[in-house]
Amino acid sequence: MIYLQLTTSPATVQFARALGANGLHIGILGALPTAMLFMQFVSGVLVNRFQYRRKLWLTVGLVQRLVMLPAALGPTLWPGISDEFWIWTLVGLTAVNYGMADFCHPLWMSWMGDYLPKLGLGRFWGRRHLWMHWSAAATIGLAAIFISAHSDGIKPAFAVLGVIAAVCGVIDLLLFLKVEEPPVRPAPSPRLRDILSAPFQQREFRRFIGFSCFWHFAAMTGAPFISLFLLEYVGMDLFHVMLLWATSWIGGALAASRMGWLADKFGHRPLLVLSIAFKSTLMIALLFVPANPTVAFWMLIPVFMLDALLNAGIAIAQHGFLLSYSPSENRAMYIAAGTAIAGMVGGATSIGSGFLLRSLAGWDFSFLAVGVSHFHVLFSVSVLLRLLSSVLVLSVEEPEAARTGAVVTHLWQAAQRRLLRLARATWRVDTATKSPRLLAGETALPRRPRTRKVPWRDIVQADDPSHESRTTV
Repeated sequence: MIYLQLTTSPATVQFARALGANGLHIGILGALPTAMLFMQFVSGVLVNRFQYRRKLWLTVGLVQRLVMLPAALGPTLWPGISDEFWIWTLVGLTAVNYGMADFCHPLWMSWMGDYLPKLGLGRFWGRRHLWMHWSAAATIGLAAIFISAHSDGIKPAFAVLGVIAAVCGVIDLLLFLKVEEPPVRPAPSPRLRDILSAPFQQREFRRFIGFSCFWHFAAMTGAPFISLFLLEYVGMDLFHVMLLWATSWIGGALAASRMGWLADKFGHRPLLVLSIAFKSTLMIALLFVPANPTVAFWMLIPVFMLDALLNAGIAIAQHGFLLSYSPSENRAMYIAAGTAIAGMVGGATSIGSGFLLRSLAGWDFSFLAVGVSHFHVLFSVSVLLRLLSSVLVLSVEEPEAARTGAVVTHLWQAAQRRLLRLARATWRVDTATKSPRLLAGETALPRRPRTRKVPWRDIVQADDPSHESRTTV
């Protein structure tokens, strides 16, 4: 997470802008994380030719964690070379970086799918995302402080961040030398056609892939340009933009573990449905954010935290779905099909949105005394597509999952219980006004060891039908 945040944070957008990047360059950079996902298919085919994944994964991964160094260090070490060269170097090496990362992803996921127990898988991903979000928040926050204190500009500051990212990225990979690796279970049929078509022969996987494609189309219409919008239209400085992203990760960290528990108890589908249902909130908020950096910063903090929480729910649900419905044979190809096709759709969408953003640059008007820019047009389209996604997500199938309404009921009852505990901790009730059954419950229950039976008879004998008494019982 340290490597990922230092190489893909808003600092990268600001670094690209310092090199003269426009909306097209930003759109391409935003598209690359998903456009290069086709490398997962290459990985899914090759993994069936190996008995173990670790050596191939580690070799490609080490190169990937070092490949961004020339783009980060170049403008500082060789300032005489034109910025146009360095901006396209940044774009090219970012493509190589994501291509290698996507090549490694099915190898690692299939390894974890063979390594981790099925029971409690959601809780594992929840705990993992908990620490990922805390790490991202700390990394972005410290990087924001470092950049704001660096008086020489973004180029030398980004060079330092690039070196730190490479060191942490390499250390991350070397830690996996101590992780046990089961041998690969190849696909039953060695034919390339059978390997590629296997995931699409399963009904649940086909529906999941179809929805994922549309969701990436909806999300990538506006998501890659959020940082650019805050920097250009709102006028927010880089420190506050990075601080905003840092606080957003905290929102995901606070609920990630609970979401993993929900996925284990109710299934991955209801968690995915609920997360997608509220994902348009951020885009709607951006439509109404004023061009005032201070007001926008404080308005967007809770919205960004909610959006990170929803992203954690989507990621936990998707990971759990992929590992639950992919067989141990040919698992890497199932994972590649579940993510790569949708990612390529999102990548193409981001590039097209970048073209649209550049063509609309300088085009703005006033509607009901409210300024409308080319960013607002793009975000409005994204809102409509995200709302449509909240309907299409209902087509995802998971026979073992509970209904979404059951999860909503559980969350509502849990919220009521927390409010009741808060009320009891806040309000002091005079003993004389308490009902007999409530007094019997309060004196009998807390002092009883867990291993003994609860004295229900003593409580019920103090007959009182009040709601407060029944809640205590």
